[in-house]
Amino acid sequence: MQAPRHDASDGDGKELFGRRAERAGAVPLWTFFKEWFPGEPRSEAVGHLWRYDQLRPLLLEAADVISADAAERRVLALENPGLPGRRTVTEALYAGLQLIVPGEIAPSHRHTAAALRFIIEGRGAYTAVSGERAYMEPGDFIVTPSWTWHEHGHEGDGPTVWLDVLDVPLVRFLGTGFSEHHPQKRYPESRPPGDSRRRYGSNMAPAGYRRDPHAASPVFSYGYAAARETLVGLAANGPLDPCDGIKLEYIDPTSGGPAIPTISTFLQWLPAGFATKPYATTAGTVCVAVEGHGRVTIGTGDRARSFDFGPRDIWAVPSWQPVQLVAQTDAVVFSASDEAAQRKLGLWRERRDS
Repeated sequence: MQAPRHDASDGDGKELFGRRAERAGAVPLWTFFKEWFPGEPRSEAVGHLWRYDQLRPLLLEAADVISADAAERRVLALENPGLPGRRTVTEALYAGLQLIVPGEIAPSHRHTAAALRFIIEGRGAYTAVSGERAYMEPGDFIVTPSWTWHEHGHEGDGPTVWLDVLDVPLVRFLGTGFSEHHPQKRYPESRPPGDSRRRYGSNMAPAGYRRDPHAASPVFSYGYAAARETLVGLAANGPLDPCDGIKLEYIDPTSGGPAIPTISTFLQWLPAGFATKPYATTAGTVCVAVEGHGRVTIGTGDRARSFDFGPRDIWAVPSWQPVQLVAQTDAVVFSASDEAAQRKLGLWRERRDS
């Protein structure tokens, strides 16, 4: 092997070599090795909180600016300040607030990205998945599995708003983004409202049912009232986890896996006065305060950011940045992260200060 003609300290020689490599369509790995293989994750996203009271007037104004038909989905995307121009809340998740007003229908379509809806306010609106309607109440969690027909409608009074979270950044990164519009505005009704929950969501399943391991969960609507009752009951019996308080994961009841194959979803209870220990995971997370008031601190050192939160406020927790919650009143927090995808790839890690 011939010895290098330029010493490692010869900047001009390395630069000239790099230019020749670039002309040949190649890039020297050593110029970006430390960026790609750091000692620990270095997320470009930052801890950030969006106040619902500031976003709500903009959402309502959007109803005068564009119709649900013209917009297809009337949404304000939540863009992380550390990821300008990427339209994402974390590196792997998209999140936005969607509005529908009485009498509207957001037309039926489907896409390869999986989606969830967490209802922020309003009653009388519904999401229909594969022809089955789920009427939405504040705190409800609804899944739109990958490549399933879905639309939204509003038969009640007043605006309805929900938080959308999708795995669009992951789908786009993999180059697998497909979508399709249904020829009709509404997908034909296939089952009465609540049918899937009655069949599969009561710790029972129809006799002879065998789940296709590649199919989505047959349950797509998870009510808030029952989930909250469970959290409160568990909190009364204790003990509280030092990092989580009481935290439950939404699952596919027929498999025990996550409700969405690529997105983990949780509901968390923190009693008044409880302060969690700092906790970090590799998963990028978006959270919404369902009830209560408190304070969230994200990151350490120069990157640490603290925010007071109240009902309906939303915040982002980047990968590997510790988060600590202090509940001023009894609080309930919903969260969604890319943990499920990371676990499948063998990438997920956590760090607990307990």
